[in-house]
Amino acid sequence: MEFKSPVYNVIAVPIEKIIPNTYNPNAVAPPEMKLLYESIKADGYTMPIVCYYAKSKDVYIIVDGFHRYRIMLEHKDIYDREKGLLPVSVIDKPLDQRMASTIRHNRARGTHDVDLMSNIVKELHELGRSDAWISKHLGMDKDEILRLKQITGLTSLFKDVQFGKAWRPIENDD
Repeated sequence: MEFKSPVYNVIAVPIEKIIPNTYNPNAVAPPEMKLLYESIKADGYTMPIVCYYAKSKDVYIIVDGFHRYRIMLEHKDIYDREKGLLPVSVIDKPLDQRMASTIRHNRARGTHDVDLMSNIVKELHELGRSDAWISKHLGMDKDEILRLKQITGLTSLFKDVQFGKAWRPIENDD
């Protein structure tokens, strides 16, 4: 079977059927949101929102494009011009792969909220993903993963970590 990128099947979806995911750590400052609004106002939507279709609930869950989605929600002029429809590119992947996709999309162009990133590392760990998997799929090195684990303060994240024995107390004969 030949691979075909999802962008070749963009569909128009009513914004009411689109919901944000619960794990996006990306934050956009007000000046950049204003710029995004101006961009969409001047150029229209030039990139689709990437979503997963949850058939059981008949909703599209955002994987990438939350801020473009927000622009339509918050600006009636954009909503009216677009007739309440957002361009959506659908991917069909399990939750861990969608989380990884969100991070890859975001890291390629912006910054992340550290607390939210640490929660994603925690969730992926709880889903059974190893540090090696997280490193490969989220583009993080081992030190970054360790720092994010430390932020959560959960000892369970360290249960499989082998610690070195470089430090040993010195015993005094005094």
